[in-house]
Amino acid sequence: MEIGHFLLGLCAFFYFYRSVTAESTCKLKAKFNLNGYKDVERKKVVIGGMFSVHKRIASTDGNTSRVPVSSGCEGFNFRTFRWTQTMLFAINEINERNDLLPETDLGYVVYDSCFTISKAVEGTLTYLTGQDEAVPNYRCGSGAPLAALVGAGGSDLSIATARILGLYHFPQVSYCSSCSALESKFQFPTFLRTIPNDKHQSTAMAQLVLHFGWTWVGTIAADDDYGKYGIKDFKEQVEEAGVCISFSETLPKVSSPEDIQRIVETVVESTAKIIVVFSSDVDLSPLIFELLRHNVTNRTWIASEAWVTSALINHPGVSSVLGGTLGFGVKRADIPGLQRHLLDLDPYADQLTEEFWETVFNCTLDYSKALKQAKQKAKEVNSTLSQAVRGVPEGLCTGSESLAPLNNTYSDVSQLRITYSVYKAVYAVAHALHNLEHCVNGQGPFSGSTCADITNFEPWQLMYYLKNVRFKVPNTNEEIYFTDGDVEGFYDIINWQVNSNGEISYITVGRYNGSAAPEDRMTIMNDSIVWNNEMLEPPRSVCSENCQPGTRKGIRQGEPVCCFDCIPCADGEISNTTNARECILCSGDYWSNDAHDICVAKIIEFLAFGEPLGITLIVISAFGALVTIAVGVVFVVNISTPLVKANDPLLSFSLLFSLVVTFLSSIVFLGEPRDWSCMTSQVGLALGFALCLSSIMGKAAVLMLRAQALKAARAKAKAAAKAAKAAAEAAANSGSPDVIVTNTNNNNDVNTSTNPDVDILTCAHQRAIATVATLIQAIACTVWLIVLPPHPVKNTSAQNIKIILECDEGSVVFICCIFGYDILLALLAFIFAFIARKLEDHFSEAKCVTFGMLVFFIVWISFVPAYLSTRGKFMVAVQIFAILASSFGLLTCIFLPKCYVLLVKPERNTEEMMRPRSKPRDGTSTGTSASLATAATEVNASTASTAIDD
Repeated sequence: MEIGHFLLGLCAFFYFYRSVTAESTCKLKAKFNLNGYKDVERKKVVIGGMFSVHKRIASTDGNTSRVPVSSGCEGFNFRTFRWTQTMLFAINEINERNDLLPETDLGYVVYDSCFTISKAVEGTLTYLTGQDEAVPNYRCGSGAPLAALVGAGGSDLSIATARILGLYHFPQVSYCSSCSALESKFQFPTFLRTIPNDKHQSTAMAQLVLHFGWTWVGTIAADDDYGKYGIKDFKEQVEEAGVCISFSETLPKVSSPEDIQRIVETVVESTAKIIVVFSSDVDLSPLIFELLRHNVTNRTWIASEAWVTSALINHPGVSSVLGGTLGFGVKRADIPGLQRHLLDLDPYADQLTEEFWETVFNCTLDYSKALKQAKQKAKEVNSTLSQAVRGVPEGLCTGSESLAPLNNTYSDVSQLRITYSVYKAVYAVAHALHNLEHCVNGQGPFSGSTCADITNFEPWQLMYYLKNVRFKVPNTNEEIYFTDGDVEGFYDIINWQVNSNGEISYITVGRYNGSAAPEDRMTIMNDSIVWNNEMLEPPRSVCSENCQPGTRKGIRQGEPVCCFDCIPCADGEISNTTNARECILCSGDYWSNDAHDICVAKIIEFLAFGEPLGITLIVISAFGALVTIAVGVVFVVNISTPLVKANDPLLSFSLLFSLVVTFLSSIVFLGEPRDWSCMTSQVGLALGFALCLSSIMGKAAVLMLRAQALKAARAKAKAAAKAAKAAAEAAANSGSPDVIVTNTNNNNDVNTSTNPDVDILTCAHQRAIATVATLIQAIACTVWLIVLPPHPVKNTSAQNIKIILECDEGSVVFICCIFGYDILLALLAFIFAFIARKLEDHFSEAKCVTFGMLVFFIVWISFVPAYLSTRGKFMVAVQIFAILASSFGLLTCIFLPKCYVLLVKPERNTEEMMRPRSKPRDGTSTGTSASLATAATEVNASTASTAIDD
């Protein structure tokens, strides 16, 4: 808008200046140096055109000490010169038609914008003025009315010209200005175009990148509105879809070797294999030459429509860098008669054609210039003019050279895409003029239903018809209409493939239709694409390889989201998709497999009957039970012998029965836990040990009491012996001969002295102790089973990959009380036996009980750390081993000595062996547990006999 405001001010100044005085005149401040074509004589309507026939303006020395001169142009562009000729061809074709503007001859004024904004503005002002000297805000002369401007080439140029033309509501139809910024009707109310809006192209490029799964791309854009807006729309769409930009570079508008070198280094250093380029061919060509010089290969380029079929880029040797390029080209068409027009040029017709001729044939049409060059060359060689110089100078064009044999960009009509867009733009203006000319008065679109006069119409009147024009292009029958100044977004997807001659061929491998449904917009034949280095598989362009199932993405600090580490999922977590952002936790009964990509059911673990460890434990338990039963059988067989009688057979059988129960209860711990097995195993073990330990406690209590009684009797006997001895010595000292010293302690004395003591606890008392102690445990177990019984549970916390089936005790308080009670019985039994350990007899039963209880305690004390350090089914195994070890310890320590006598040494199973040992030195004697039990039995028997006699 700055240009518009400036021009408005300038125009107001001119108007004010001319109005001040009638004598004042316009003063021309500058004269533009423009090249082009003009044919306005005897024409009814004039169409303007603007093409970048040259690539740039010629550099100046910047001297401000002389009158400034408008810069000339350099760098002839054959491609845009073909576009210029296409406009002339289309106007000539329309003038020859009888069905389109039959009564109107079209003229034209075409200027060269030199691919520069300043030249485009110069041409626009000159065109609006109607004469070579531009006078802003004035139309000088009375020639044919101006219709519209076809141009002005690149988007930057069209933006500049559209701002000026919009001030006067002057129509502009562009053939290659695709920048999305030009869609704003607020800024550019009279701008239309026959090339699709770049929004479609940016979307198409984004879909192409996503189609091939590229997530790591580089971007290069021209330093103009075309490049900036195009790449901006592309980046917004791909970044929203998760694609990352490796680098984003800008091509300089003015040649800068330093910037080009920097971009090359960026491309080489980047790991991105896909590079998207939004640029014109003119801006891109320096970079391509530098990439060729550095032999930068193994990249796939995505081309915008501005250079995808440009011969300026596609020159010999470029295939190593750009082979496999994918790009988007606007619609292609064949235009009959165009090639003949291109080849039938008069080199002397105008300055542009003359320059083209001299450039294409590398000669000059100026005889004096050719002669001067020949003389200079001859002087450098031998300082003598050759015959050729004296006749026809070398390097002079004849003007009759043929363009037909040439195979260059100008004469190549195989890829008429922008050329076809120029053709459509001219026809759009022509059809709008046709509709304006054939308006019927009274049915017109303007105020009062009036029509415009084609010989004298205003630009805004033609703008109405242009906005609403609808026609079919000759030969192709493509229907053209404008929607808010834009046409449909249709593109061919072009692949650069190297043919058998080593040249680049443009192969159409797909289509993109921006008007279709999103899922149907792009069709692409993947198998038809030949990639860089003639690979058939699409290249991979990722910052980080995809994270496979079983891993998750871990973002790297300070890097784009596409650069990540693949972190394995933790145990118990999975990811079953590629590039998962987080792992999924498996539910309670499931666990991750080794690959962490699926949740599998946890292993159900329990100590089964059929596994080797289970079989081993069953065999040991059965063996222990059978040995215990065998001991019981031995006792039954020898029940009438003194040894069995002396040990209270009923108490011995209850002890053996309890050991059988403990052995067999260990088997119940095996197998899959059930309600009944959990209750049976725990209760059976508790009751079995209660009966066992209470029986041992009763036996140990008797032993302790008898040991105390024997100790008291021995002390009494010893005191009596000392008294007798003292009396004898006293008598001897007195000289009495009648005193005889004798042994005052004999077996009868022992028996007599011990009889009162051994009756304190009888066999009935022992049985009562065992019964009451077991009954207490039975009551506690019954309450436990009723209130909080043990039950099977699934332990999922002990081991991650397993579900351990085990028994839950139900209540920690109950289990502690019940087994604490068993420990109490064991402690009492141990204390009683320990006190009675010094009983001296042939069997040392108190010592055997003491040792058996020590074994019991050692086993269960060792059990605690072993149990706590194991997991799973081995906890059950440790518990069973403890039960078996303690049971075997008690069985061995208590019953092995007796079985040894009963089976191996039956001669010792006599009443005599049940009696006390010989007297010790002090004259006292002790009794055995068995002898004392026998004595007690005899005393009880004699007492009973005496009672009967009485």
